[in-house]
Amino acid sequence: MKLYLGIDVGTFQSKGVLAGADGTILAQAVRSHEMLVPQPGWAEHRPEEDWWGEVASIAQELLAGRDPAVVRAVGLSAIGPCMLPVDAENRPLMNGVLYGVDTRAAAEIEELTSRIGAETILQTGGNALTSQSVGPKILWLRRNRPEIFARTRRIHSSTSFLTERLTGRAVIDHYTAANTGPLYDVAALGYTDRLAGDICPLDWLPEPVWSSEVVGGVTREAAASTGLAPGTPVITGTIDAAAEAISVGVSGPGDMMMMYGSTIFIIEVTDRPVRDPRLWYAPWLFAGQHASMAGLATSGTLTHWFRDRFARELDPDTAFATLAEEAAASPPGAGGLVLLPYFSGERTPIHDPAAKGVLFGLDLTHSRGDIYRAFLEGIAHGTAHVIETYAEAGAAPSRVFAVGGGVKNRIWLQSTSDIAGIPQILRRTSIGASYGDAFLAALAVGDVASADLERWNPVVERIEPKPDPRLDRAYRIFRELYPRTRELMG
Repeated sequence: MKLYLGIDVGTFQSKGVLAGADGTILAQAVRSHEMLVPQPGWAEHRPEEDWWGEVASIAQELLAGRDPAVVRAVGLSAIGPCMLPVDAENRPLMNGVLYGVDTRAAAEIEELTSRIGAETILQTGGNALTSQSVGPKILWLRRNRPEIFARTRRIHSSTSFLTERLTGRAVIDHYTAANTGPLYDVAALGYTDRLAGDICPLDWLPEPVWSSEVVGGVTREAAASTGLAPGTPVITGTIDAAAEAISVGVSGPGDMMMMYGSTIFIIEVTDRPVRDPRLWYAPWLFAGQHASMAGLATSGTLTHWFRDRFARELDPDTAFATLAEEAAASPPGAGGLVLLPYFSGERTPIHDPAAKGVLFGLDLTHSRGDIYRAFLEGIAHGTAHVIETYAEAGAAPSRVFAVGGGVKNRIWLQSTSDIAGIPQILRRTSIGASYGDAFLAALAVGDVASADLERWNPVVERIEPKPDPRLDRAYRIFRELYPRTRELMG
């Protein structure tokens, strides 16, 4: 028997799967954790408890009663890009600073962009500096936590921290490393201090390699914590969204993944680098391929926020189903309500950490269902804005694969197709990144080929857009709301 272990650490949950050689899921495990917000604009995880602790616990649960020797390879992914300083023993020195939802380094982004030049940054790293960039967060650490910076010997992202815990080797995939701007040169596929030599020593950063390479075996210490057999092959791994894209068959140019999670995250594989400051760029998971990315700052997070504040009387186990029923009773366009979903600032395409949420059009006739529908449609409007940006950048998608827990919310899913004007393809399994991790692990040891994903996870449904003039009008209002209110949001 050949089994493949995949574990993903997300914003609010960690998930693991044990898959067979034909893609059959033999076991699953889930752990929950919180996103810590110690002050507005900050977002953190506890690396020992939320990252390593949950990986070890999930592995133990999935392997319970099984001979660990049947696991052919392990694939990990996690949220990212993150910033975690560790000491020489790979011990965390503070909480992990999360991806673009953490906007603490706004001043450093502005300074570096002004000092280096936006065009130089874009041409070297493929991306403008935004809250998604790790380099400014390291500079924030240097300036605001000098006592931690003095003890630092490596700067990890979430996946690279976990991979070193498993194997003892500090590596990071190129797709994640490209977010280390302005310390990464996409043409050279390596780090550079040419643009900013005052951020940190380059030897603090994990070695960049390709995502599906086997980078080492499970150490004896890690085996004792996880239940895995010592020496089990471990791959480099990647950011959760990239693994999720693999899980639904994103492979060739024009293929796009739409991930419905705590945030919307989008990845399109392209045949050339897309250099547009409104989007993100990185080398894809395999040599010679490219990726163009986008992401909203708050998406599924908004549905949780809404439930916790405006549906407290509902049973938590059925609250979302009840809210969905109420939203379904509201017509497309939510009775004239339009939401700007910028509750944590916004990432692409506006890159504005000071952006604020706005609910426009309220009157005394509106119900909770209207407002909840406006929240779902507001996320869809933000997604449509991103799809419009891809088209303007010359990279309109040819196939869009939807994945993530949010695909169960049919109003959200259908509204996205309706407003953005795109069909969406659903595959049989949409559990996400952990499944992609298992496939990448099987790929790394030569047990599957890329084309085998069609067999692992076949297509089961296609969501077609349904044009509606009420949604067209709402989108026009959406596109006007931010420019007209931006000066009031500072």
